Amino acid sequence: MELFIIFISVIILIVFLFIFYIIVERAVREGINNSVIGRYLEEKHGIKEPQGDEDLYDDRFKGE
Repeated sequence: MELFIIFISVIILIVFLFIFYIIVERAVREGINNSVIGRYLEEKHGIKEPQGDEDLYDDRFKGE
């Protein structure tokens, strides 16, 4: 019974951490895009928001 309670607690912790991650990621992304510097970079350099997970597969950051 004690092991079951620990297991449920860990599952709940993981769920809450994932929800917290989504909230923080969204707030940071929107905060940067809506800031003065974010708008300046978008106008000046044409930087666009990545579409999906394409930035995860970019070889420039792997040091190759």
